[in-house]
Amino acid sequence: MKANIGIKEKDTAAVAALLNKLLADENVLYIKVRNAHWNIEGADFHAQHVFFEGLYDELAELIDEVAERVRAIGHYAVGTMKQFLELTQLTEMKYGKNDSQGYIKELLGDYESLIITLREYIETADKHGDAGTEDFLVGILAKHEKTAWMLRAHVK
Repeated sequence: MKANIGIKEKDTAAVAALLNKLLADENVLYIKVRNAHWNIEGADFHAQHVFFEGLYDELAELIDEVAERVRAIGHYAVGTMKQFLELTQLTEMKYGKNDSQGYIKELLGDYESLIITLREYIETADKHGDAGTEDFLVGILAKHEKTAWMLRAHVK
């Protein structure tokens, strides 16, 4: 059954496409944070292990919310690794060591890329008359900005 939410099909399709790209990015980021959590080494192991766990827990909840937003506007969420890798703007982990500074710098770059993209997505949702998605994306933007600040605070 089609969603009858006061937004034209072509507009919800455009918004769903960007939400699916975001879903792909968030899943790739989630895997990268899990990798850091599992493989971190060094004197700051415990603190960083716990820090990364908090990040991936937040991302897991956010991923579910993004997928549910796609469904709420009447479309299907992507859900395979193949789709995620085809749609993401992020790359697999580039950093070769297992120290916190390397992981944090790489993750910070990813979060900052997503922040820039989210600003574009917010404008697109507005252009397509989807205030609900626009508001939803603003919330994600604020969360990612806070996380980026925390990651930057670790880098000296």
